[in-house]
Amino acid sequence: MPYDQQPCREPLVLLPGMMCDGRIFDAQVRSFSGSMPVMVLPLAGGDTVEKIAVRMLAHLPPRFSLAGVSMGGILAMELLRRAPERISRLCIMGASPLAETPEQAADREPHIIAARTGRLEDVLRETLPMEALAPGPGRLEVHNLFCRMGMELGPEMYVAQARALQRRPDQQATLRRTHVPTLVLGGEHDTITPVAKHQLLAQLIPDAQLQVIPEAGHMPVLEQPDAVNRALLHWLAVPVS
Repeated sequence: MPYDQQPCREPLVLLPGMMCDGRIFDAQVRSFSGSMPVMVLPLAGGDTVEKIAVRMLAHLPPRFSLAGVSMGGILAMELLRRAPERISRLCIMGASPLAETPEQAADREPHIIAARTGRLEDVLRETLPMEALAPGPGRLEVHNLFCRMGMELGPEMYVAQARALQRRPDQQATLRRTHVPTLVLGGEHDTITPVAKHQLLAQLIPDAQLQVIPEAGHMPVLEQPDAVNRALLHWLAVPVS
């Protein structure tokens, strides 16, 4: 069914990744906003996922479809934990349900210091290394867009988001209790959240569908937007109770 023939339904809420804004969802907004309300929420409002989620819930409609990319996927899991009755369907892209280990949390400290001392651009280039994106002519364009978005959001946002990731809770129990149509999307070349982590996430959720996007890495919404839109279209067509 073409995008513009989809029936009207509850809003689609999109959550971007760390140091990203709504530009990563341009293709999705264009494709789906003609048939349903589409909202993109910034990952702002605190230095823990709990604080950010509380802020989000205050601005969200009573019931909605929810899709999150990377850190946005981590926030999607926290929204699901806090308000499962408000989420009609769930899509997680490039995110892990696991809490950070002490070693992973400690690895963020040099980046936090660097961001605070005027080296944010270097930090961004390390946060999303080129190798985390699929090889090909579009890799540099996607990487440059990520860095532009991050520089515009600024060092204070980076520090708050890094702190939130360091302290994020384990969401495996949350996912085991999930009974809404769920799509897990991963990029074939993603080195930040490899396919094996997407498989783990999909196994936790009853009846979740896992789809690996070829020729995509950690940013499939930018790297392969048409393939992502086709997957989202099928997900949005699944009946909900």
